[in-house]
Amino acid sequence: MTVVFDLHTHHHRCGHALGEIEDYIQAAIEKGMDYIGIADHSPYFYSDEDQLYPGIAMGKSELANYVEEVLALKKKYKQQIHVLLGMESDFFPDHQDLYKRMYEKYPFDYVIGSVHYVNEVNIFRKGRWEGLNQAERVEVKEAYYRLIQQSAKSGMFQVLGHIDAMKGFYPAFSAIETPIIEETLKVIADEQVAIEVNTSGKTKDCGGWYPSHEILERAHHYGVSVSFGSDAHTPERVADDYHEVQRMLKEIGFKEMVFFVGKERKSVML
Repeated sequence: MTVVFDLHTHHHRCGHALGEIEDYIQAAIEKGMDYIGIADHSPYFYSDEDQLYPGIAMGKSELANYVEEVLALKKKYKQQIHVLLGMESDFFPDHQDLYKRMYEKYPFDYVIGSVHYVNEVNIFRKGRWEGLNQAERVEVKEAYYRLIQQSAKSGMFQVLGHIDAMKGFYPAFSAIETPIIEETLKVIADEQVAIEVNTSGKTKDCGGWYPSHEILERAHHYGVSVSFGSDAHTPERVADDYHEVQRMLKEIGFKEMVFFVGKERKSVML
C-alpha cells in the first residue's frame, strides 16, 4: 500500500482559500491519506503593514496563531493522520535574511519556496505580457528562473513550488525558448532541493499540472527530487490527482517521491 501525502494546502487565512485547517485534515482522513501538510502563504514580513495584501496572504500577527493551530491539530489527530506544519514562502532576494529569521522561530516540517513576483509584478497578473516583444518575453522568463535559482541556493527551502506557474494565465509562456530552464534544473539538482508536482495548474487557463511533462523529464535527467502538492484552496482538492501523478512519474523513470518531516527527507517508492 503506497503512502499518500500532500504538502501543499491552504485555508481561509490567506484570503483566497475556503475553509478551516481542520476541514483539510478531515478531508485527508476521509481519503485515507497518511500525511497532510498545511502550507499557507507567508506574511509579507518586509511590510510595515500587518497584512499588506489581505486577499493574498495572512497578516504578520496571524503567523503565531497559525502555527499554534496546526500544532494543536497535529496533536488532536495524531491517531488518524500525520499533520505537518509547513509554509508556502514567497522569495524576495532582498529580504531573505528576514524571512529566514522568522522561520527559525517555529518548528516547521518544511518550507516551500515559491516565486510569485518577477520585476515586482505578480506572475499571475493577466495583463503583464501585453505589448511585450519576443526579446522582452524571453527577458521576463529568464528573470523568473533566475529567481528560482536564487531560491534554490538560499538554503531556506526543502521544496520549490510550481516552477512554471508563470504559464498559469499565459499558456504561451511554455513556448518561449530559452536555455534558462536547463540551467535552473542543474542548480536545483546541485542544491538538492526538491520540486513539487503541483496539480492546481488544472484550475488555471494553462490546464494540466505544474511543471510540464517536458520539464519533469529534464528534471529526471538531472537527478532532481520530486514531491507532491495539490495546492488545494478548497478541502475537496486535497491529494487531487495524486495517483495519476505517481503513474506519470514512474513512466518518466522516477523511482521515488519525497516529503519532509522535521525537515528530514522521507521517500515514497513508486
